[in-house]
Amino acid sequence: MQLHTLKARVGSRHRVKRLGKGESSGLGKTSGRGGKGQTARSGSSIRPGFEGGQMPLYRRIPKRGFNNIRFATIYSVVNLVDLNQFEEGARVDEMALRACGLVRGNNDGVKILATGELTKKLTVVADKFSAAAKQKIEAAGGVCEIAPVRRKESRAKACSCENK
Repeated sequence: MQLHTLKARVGSRHRVKRLGKGESSGLGKTSGRGGKGQTARSGSSIRPGFEGGQMPLYRRIPKRGFNNIRFATIYSVVNLVDLNQFEEGARVDEMALRACGLVRGNNDGVKILATGELTKKLTVVADKFSAAAKQKIEAAGGVCEIAPVRRKESRAKACSCENK
């Protein structure tokens, strides 16, 4: 096989639509854009939910209640089976979990869940443990430590500061 003998796979290359080449071509006259108006013009785009100037549905519907998304505490979740990659007797904290790629992003803390089995004796430092995870770690001879409390920067405050 040589470079000049290479060919594209069958079906990988599509015929280019040639628009406006006469009515009998099937894509003549309006070139597949329908009738007149905003959407027939080049460069036009209408955002999702736009209803032609009518008050859109998402603004007509009453909004009630409280949404906790700005105030919720979001934990990065780590399963017990993932902790088996650390050496026997190691101290596993958030920095160690970030170093091996088990925790990413900037969530509010780390929670250890009991999925899988732990085969090594580890000292695990996290913000939260499920009851079953704590039981499994201690059964393997390990220790569960609650991480020191960090001052959580409220997302509500962060949002209110941006609006000022």
